[in-house]
Amino acid sequence: MAEVLITGEQLRLRLHEEKIIKDRRYHLRTYPNCFVAKELIDWLLDHKDATDRETAIKLVQKLLDNGVIHHVCDEHKEFKDAKLFYRFRKDDGTFPLDSEVKVFTRGQRIYEKLMSTENFLMQTREEEGVKYQRALIAREFIDWLIQEGEVTIRSEGEQLCCRLLEYGIIQHVSPTKDMKIVSAVRRCSMSSNCSSSGYYSSSPTPNSSPPVLSNPKSVLKRPVTTEELLTPGAPFMKKTLTIVGDAVGWGFVVRGNKPCHIQAVDPSGPAAAAGMKVRQFVISVNGLNVLHVDYRTVSNLILTGHRTIVMEVMEEVNF
Repeated sequence: MAEVLITGEQLRLRLHEEKIIKDRRYHLRTYPNCFVAKELIDWLLDHKDATDRETAIKLVQKLLDNGVIHHVCDEHKEFKDAKLFYRFRKDDGTFPLDSEVKVFTRGQRIYEKLMSTENFLMQTREEEGVKYQRALIAREFIDWLIQEGEVTIRSEGEQLCCRLLEYGIIQHVSPTKDMKIVSAVRRCSMSSNCSSSGYYSSSPTPNSSPPVLSNPKSVLKRPVTTEELLTPGAPFMKKTLTIVGDAVGWGFVVRGNKPCHIQAVDPSGPAAAAGMKVRQFVISVNGLNVLHVDYRTVSNLILTGHRTIVMEVMEEVNF
């Protein structure tokens, strides 16, 4: 389920950016934020996210089966490669925040925090002659959770790890062994013994995960330097955005390096409501100039700061 949710959210943001998702009319009725099934399959093939129509349909069917998308009138339980309207449930408020989704969103936030922080938790580790990429040690992970304020005591950290393991967010690198804590894409009974030893990985093993859509490429139309942004008379306009995060986060993705840019914006998230757009360049975060750092540093400033962030951005002006 975790891979499906990640895939669905990546795809949703890309489709919004490329206007595949938009308001559409049929028989004098407007259907907000939807896409045409056939157009989506064409788009997946054009962007090399699937090798053929059959594979593309199977990928989208998995989103439908897991409640990530649905037919706008809920008339079709099977995804049809036709001129039918479908919609992401997150775009119409019908996506249920059940326990699995809540665990997933928290796990995703912790993962982003891990990747954005300068630490040595996730690294290549070896066990019984086998190397595992992006693996961490359970005891060190719980220490980090306490240090970052995600949990207050070790028992709470162990309970959180067990939840991440049970819902397939992390997995033990040696699933055949007696599991003593939590790990990344395999199911495990909640009765598993969760102590604080052993290696855990945040990425699936090569043969355990279903096909996943590729990560989006940079949305920038051309490279832009810091010098160009600061040149007097350059076609860029500065804006100040105040964004109040919700239970999931702030609803945007930063990428790039000197300067960083906004790669994706959740149309229904806090950032979009504050006026954030893709291709804006990040100038400062909470008063700190970030023009000369990479996106990991910017992400770390955001993730380790307060729920309310103030960002200065610059966007290109078309005269």
